[in-house]
Amino acid sequence: MSNIRKHTLAVLVDNEAGVLSQVSRLISRKGYNIESLTVGTADNPETSRMTIEILADDDQIRLLSNQLRKLICVHSVKLLVPEESISRELLMIKVKVPDGNKRNEIIQFANIFRATIIDVSISTVTLAILGDVSKNAGFEKVISEFEVIELVRTGVISLERGINTIYDKTKEKGEFDYGKNVL
Repeated sequence: MSNIRKHTLAVLVDNEAGVLSQVSRLISRKGYNIESLTVGTADNPETSRMTIEILADDDQIRLLSNQLRKLICVHSVKLLVPEESISRELLMIKVKVPDGNKRNEIIQFANIFRATIIDVSISTVTLAILGDVSKNAGFEKVISEFEVIELVRTGVISLERGINTIYDKTKEKGEFDYGKNVL
């Protein structure tokens, strides 16, 4: 019986046009659904870091990791273990506020969850909360008692705890090196 669960991959790639498409195409061709995908420039502007959450069993994620490593644009692939990594997601939510009492209730919930009020108008309050997925889900559940106008999530970003990094070598020196520096 397969043990399908959510896995988080950190992938260091070239910061070039088309790389996101190559990586997502490989994942979809293999029949996996991406649960969450975030991409941003890494500390070196020539590279980007992807955090990808995928539902798969251990064998499938190992196979997918190896296939990702074979892409020329990929420098490093790491499977992040939940107990050894830190994950966060940004949630922004716009709530309709019919009166001052409701506005005060929303502000109290924001304080309890350590959310930030980022915009206020006569009829709305926009909040942002940065936290793990369960904290954000709890906040969303509480705030859904009010009239939610709009909601957006960034997707999960993750880093390993301690000294370990994505820069730990995961490719053999020279493997798939076609004139590029391999990490």
